[in-house]
Amino acid sequence: MSNKTDDNSNVIQLETGFSPERLQELNARFEGAHPDEILKWGFQYFGSDMVLGTGFGPSGVYLIDRIVSEGLSVPIFYLDTQLLFDETYTLRDQLEERYDIDIIQVLPELTPDQQAEKHGGELWKRDPDNCCYMRKVLPLKNFLSDKKAWITGVRRNQSETRQKTEIIEWDPVNEVVKMNPLATWTNEQVWDYILERDLPYNPLHDDGYPSIGCIPCTQPANNDFDERSGRWKDMDKTECGIHIYTQEYQKGNGKSGKENNGLSYDYKILRSNSSTNSKE
Repeated sequence: MSNKTDDNSNVIQLETGFSPERLQELNARFEGAHPDEILKWGFQYFGSDMVLGTGFGPSGVYLIDRIVSEGLSVPIFYLDTQLLFDETYTLRDQLEERYDIDIIQVLPELTPDQQAEKHGGELWKRDPDNCCYMRKVLPLKNFLSDKKAWITGVRRNQSETRQKTEIIEWDPVNEVVKMNPLATWTNEQVWDYILERDLPYNPLHDDGYPSIGCIPCTQPANNDFDERSGRWKDMDKTECGIHIYTQEYQKGNGKSGKENNGLSYDYKILRSNSSTNSKE
């Protein structure tokens, strides 16, 4: 990997073999490709330095099933904010048992009680961006520090903020290639696959929760055009922050971070932020 203190992301991309031109070429190649083709290409290129991140939503269930079915030895991890629903942890256990896999738990530096002691109780109500930063953004950065690529379940039709998602992207904060094999897929396609194969899924989806995150910031939603409308409801926030920077980088705002609908951290500061690697 490149020098982690270099502020020129174009240089970093060139050094890792993923210049803007190369990314454009790959996205043109994979725009109509099946997710399996993208996953197999990624594994051939990155090997075990490529990891799958999941929040155990429908897209994550699909990707776990395809990775195991294709025999790809890809480490799978999740960001355990320690504020997840019981149903989410149960689904994790079901997936581990079904596929005989160990899903890596990535933890924040502070427990919820320690966070409350240091920053005050219910930080998610007063400063949800900072809460997400400590419990998701920074733990992800630490975990990916020695990786080369990460796979996500992000899809373009999940929300307005994700409509410009590319299949292969550069993550300027974590300095890895970010792969979104399901970017072109619809919610219906994912669910058809899950139901046809009787795969396990979070039962909260049947109770009106299209997108499931932390308990305090997740509510049922009835917006057919925005799966994520139940997240941070009635707040000026639509993303936790782990996908914000690639979204902004795609728009050419690579030096400033996100200023609306979520985090406003400068990603240069994030990249230089050193912290204990909180992973198990």
